[in-house]
Amino acid sequence: MIRTQRLAAGVCALLAALTAGISFPAAAVAGEPTGETAPKVNLLLDVSGSMRTRDIDGGTRMAAAKQAFNEVLDATPEEVELGIRTLGANYPGDNQKTGCKDTAQLYPVGPLNRTEAKTAVATLSPTGWTPIGPALLKAAGDLDGGDGSKRIVLISDGEDTCAPLDPCEVAREIAAKGIGLTIDTLGLVPNTTMRKQLSCIAEATGGTYTSVEHTDELTDRVNQLVDRAADPVVTPVATEGATACAQAPTLKSGLYTDREEFGQQRWYRVDVEPGQEVRASVSVGADRAVHPDYGVLLRAVTVHGREIVRGEAAGTGRTDVVSTGLRYPKADSDDEDAAAETVCLQVTNSFSAASGVKATPGLPLELTVDVVDGPSQASDVASFGLGRGWWLLGALILAGFLAGVLWGWLSRWRFAVWRTN
Repeated sequence: MIRTQRLAAGVCALLAALTAGISFPAAAVAGEPTGETAPKVNLLLDVSGSMRTRDIDGGTRMAAAKQAFNEVLDATPEEVELGIRTLGANYPGDNQKTGCKDTAQLYPVGPLNRTEAKTAVATLSPTGWTPIGPALLKAAGDLDGGDGSKRIVLISDGEDTCAPLDPCEVAREIAAKGIGLTIDTLGLVPNTTMRKQLSCIAEATGGTYTSVEHTDELTDRVNQLVDRAADPVVTPVATEGATACAQAPTLKSGLYTDREEFGQQRWYRVDVEPGQEVRASVSVGADRAVHPDYGVLLRAVTVHGREIVRGEAAGTGRTDVVSTGLRYPKADSDDEDAAAETVCLQVTNSFSAASGVKATPGLPLELTVDVVDGPSQASDVASFGLGRGWWLLGALILAGFLAGVLWGWLSRWRFAVWRTN
């Protein structure tokens, strides 16, 4: 028993050493954050008539939104450029055509003057319609220019009232532009229909949806999203895969986006030096109606067509994105002049379109490529990367064994003394 415990301790030490020894890949060449452009956030607030409802902490939804905005404006990081846009704030009438144009920029996106922004928010009064789709298009336009982080935070208490302009389709159009804009949505006291719509908007751009029923929840969540905009971001680089490896673009380490039609193959090339390892992952998203059974295949193939390794994943309609990955280490060489190996990456999907769905543009594809240094010596591989750490691990195991034997002998001696007395 004691020996088993000591060996278990040794195994734990091994796992800890392995965890500490993991090396992270070098910084990406393509799509790496530059930090040159200030992050931008556009707060998009629903000011429609339903915001008069008194069901958030004994006050109106509008009062909760105003309080949250004031606290968020006080806490906004200096490096974030922030703007505020409204929807349904100005037209009180019954004409849908006019009501669906009711969106205005309350405070322009730029360096924040907290006093001016708070004064603008204080003037708001619940008024009209809920033109989420048109407001999203305008809010995206407010963020044009620059390559920094761009985020829209939509706060609404109801679903869009301006059909047939579907706000979910609008979000997909924004995502298809490849401008790196994320839309996060917050639903005030949500119902099923509103929750479904706001979730769809967020998912289309890689954002998040949150339901809110209390003022402090609203404040905390908006603060988190504004702070997140100040974090470094990686902007994907647009590329265009080929129909065959011979014509494929050669990619460096980085994050890439492409479009792939239903059932299409896309090829890319990666050069791997001896002693390096290529790690690749791909995600294909269904940004339109598709049949529920689908999958994605990622293969690493030599230029002569021999498969090296593959990764594959399947979906059953429960998610709009399916992802897989692979890794291939190239053995080191004693020849200093050994040439790099060209590895062909093939991406294939088995999505199929529902009736009447257009095949173009292709499905959004995101490809991550990392070329990193592999283990420098064969002994390191055999030792799980511990190297000389095995000596220390062996000493710890031996010490644990000896301590266990000594403790067992002392226990037997004490028991013998007790029986004698």
